[in-house]
Amino acid sequence: MGKTATFLTVVAAVTVVQTGLGKRKELMVLASKYQSLNEPTDRERAKAERREALLREATRLFALNGYAGVSLEDLGAACGISGPAVYRHFAGKQAVLIALLVDMSKDIYAGGCTAAEAGGTPLEVLSRLVDFHTDFSLSRPDILQVQDRDLKSLPKAELELVRKLQNSYIGLWTTELAKLHPTGSKQSHRFRAHAVFGLLNSTAHSAHSPRTKKSGLKPLLSNMALAALTSPVV
Repeated sequence: MGKTATFLTVVAAVTVVQTGLGKRKELMVLASKYQSLNEPTDRERAKAERREALLREATRLFALNGYAGVSLEDLGAACGISGPAVYRHFAGKQAVLIALLVDMSKDIYAGGCTAAEAGGTPLEVLSRLVDFHTDFSLSRPDILQVQDRDLKSLPKAELELVRKLQNSYIGLWTTELAKLHPTGSKQSHRFRAHAVFGLLNSTAHSAHSPRTKKSGLKPLLSNMALAALTSPVV
């Protein structure tokens, strides 16, 4: 496919999104990256695997030492390559942080959309959202710590995109909370959602310690989160 045809294909796809899909799918298209239409070669697969390894190690190192405390040399060494070799995959250290936090925000919003779009009563939807967020927090505590500490290190455009994705994710929760608590205010619904995020995210970080027993942790956190979400409006 020539460059002109590819460009027209992308323009047509975006036009369809803008005119025919809802806000949620529009946002995911905005955040998505153009994917090759061809099957990857062995070299391309190897490069993709190296990129994923760099992102995994960056998540670990940024969580451990902070974004400012990690150099490209540190990142390359963790993956068995030189610092300059990282430039084959990323334009620089900030590009690594962008990839981590934008991709994380896309993942959490997509997972939330899947939970919300399955339908059911507000309580059923909120239960699925809690299950999803609990799993996410327990399986990816390092990326949550990177976000908490280094979000403001993103460039303005990427920071706005991350905030837009995450505000839309919060909106999935507050929509159901408004149905469950029709007399509550928008502020109270948002506060409930943030309280649950704080519970799940901070506890998941503590649970990452090898001293913490993991048995029974997920149902405990899920029940606590649902209790916060369903407590009566006062």
